[in-house]
Amino acid sequence: MSIEDRTIVVDGLATHFLEAGEGDPVVLLHGGEFGVSAEIAWEKIIPTLSQQYRVLAPDMLGFGDSAKVVDFTDGRGMRIRHIARFCELVGIGSAHFVGNSMGAINLLVDLTSAAPVLPVRSAVTICGGGEIQKNRHTTALYEYDASFEAMRAIVEALFLDSSYPADEEYVRRRYDSSIAPGAWESLAAARFRRPGLEAPPTPSSTRAYERIDVPVLVVEGAGDKLLPAGWAAEIAGQITGGRSAVVDGAGHCPQIEQPEALAKILLDFLA
Repeated sequence: MSIEDRTIVVDGLATHFLEAGEGDPVVLLHGGEFGVSAEIAWEKIIPTLSQQYRVLAPDMLGFGDSAKVVDFTDGRGMRIRHIARFCELVGIGSAHFVGNSMGAINLLVDLTSAAPVLPVRSAVTICGGGEIQKNRHTTALYEYDASFEAMRAIVEALFLDSSYPADEEYVRRRYDSSIAPGAWESLAAARFRRPGLEAPPTPSSTRAYERIDVPVLVVEGAGDKLLPAGWAAEIAGQITGGRSAVVDGAGHCPQIEQPEALAKILLDFLA
C-alpha cells in the first residue's frame, strides 16, 4: 500500500499530510516534541492500518512541512481548530482519531470541552493525558537548545529501548527535522513568557470526562519515562465505557517502539 505525500492550504496555512488506504477514515495526530512529524511518528503503523482504513496523518501547525505559526494565547486551541478545518477540506465528516502525546492531549481537551469541534467517531489516546512527571526526561523535552546531544536526550526520554538514543542515524533524522526552517522557532516561541511570570504548569489530567460520548481507548506504554504507571486505567475509568490497554516493551511512543502490538490493539478497538 503506497503512502501519498500531500499538501493542501487550510485557511491560508500550508498543511502537509500523509494519506493511504480506503474505507472509514482514521486521523493520526502526532506528539509535540521537537523534531517530530507525521512521518516520523506514524510511518511504522500506517501500512498496517491502511489495509483496512483510509489513513490521514497531518503535520500539525509548527511541525514537519506544515506552516510554522504560533498563537501565543491559545496555541492548543489553534491546532485543534486547524485539524477540524483540515478534516472538512479533505471530506471527512466523521473519523476515528488516534493521538500520541500532545495529539492525545488535544483529543481529550476537545472531547471534554463544552463545544467539541473535531469530528470524532471514536478516539484512541496514546501516552497523552496523564499527569506529566517532572524529571530529567521532561526537562530534556521542554528545554531543548537545538543541539545534537540535546536531541539525543529527547530520544532517550521518548523510548524505553536504549538502542534509539545510541542510533546516530535516528537521532540525526529527528535533529534535522527539529532545525528545519522555522521548526525550532515555532515550538520554542510557544514557551516564551514575559520576564517575571512563572512558567505555566504542565497539562493537567483533570477534565470533564463525563462529557465524552464516543468510544475511547486510553493506551499506556509500560516503560513510559514521562507518565506514572497506571494513569491510563485511571483516566479510562472516568469515561463512560472507556477502555485502557498497556503496551509492554514501550516507552512514550509505542507506535514506533512496538508497532505490531499497538496495531493489533488499534484494529481490535476500531473493529
